[in-house]
Amino acid sequence: MSLLVKTQREGMTIARVTPETAGWRYVGFVAYRLAQDEVLYVDETARESCIVVLSGAVTIEAGGARYTSVGARDSVFEDSAPYALYLPPHVRATVRAERDTELAVASAPAQGRYPARLIEPAQMKRSVRGKGANTRYVCDILPQTEQAESLLVVEVRTPSGHSSSYPPHKHDADHIPVESALEETYYHRLNPPQGFAFQRVYTDARDLDESMAVEDRDVVMVPRGYHPVVVPYGYDSYYLNVMAGPQRAWHFKNDPAHDWIAQRDAL
Repeated sequence: MSLLVKTQREGMTIARVTPETAGWRYVGFVAYRLAQDEVLYVDETARESCIVVLSGAVTIEAGGARYTSVGARDSVFEDSAPYALYLPPHVRATVRAERDTELAVASAPAQGRYPARLIEPAQMKRSVRGKGANTRYVCDILPQTEQAESLLVVEVRTPSGHSSSYPPHKHDADHIPVESALEETYYHRLNPPQGFAFQRVYTDARDLDESMAVEDRDVVMVPRGYHPVVVPYGYDSYYLNVMAGPQRAWHFKNDPAHDWIAQRDAL
């Protein structure tokens, strides 16, 4: 089975990954495009969800609350954080687009320990990671410091000609604090949209080793292994990461062959 999920060019659903289609246990991901006044229902009975408004704006009714004008960006490439809504299991959300909108719904197993809540841009930590042509811009939408049972959600903008998720790292072993076991999806966007990027997913033993040319709105599944991204000159990259596993903690291990890069940059 290929790890690359190609975008659907027409219709409300852009790309979808479920535990059943991925052959794993935790992460679910769907990206949607909504025209103005179009309605989407999010209703999970055994999973928590995080609705991320990538661009556009929506009104959301969930858990007896009504949230209006959720979303402020016209593009994921703007220098700003998104809006998001956290939903526990058994809380149905009705999402109505106030204008043309792109949004993502991340999901993972949960029991319902935390209530629904709006996560505003000012609540999200933004940071710069890496040096030189390894520089990228990170926004923690739902990090492990914020309440959720399984989900971790983050977005990353990578400039033209840069590498990202680099040096190559992995998180597929339950060996905290050295490494945690987390499934992951990458939802890719490119600017201009006719661009492409490259992502490789590989293990030390090379029993998994897949290199992919990723186009705008494609999804890459990372069940295990290292997973770097390289962006060609002339195009900027954005990706939304969703992670989940048996423990809600992000600890990663660099590929020993390339860890010298991280050690050098730390000096």
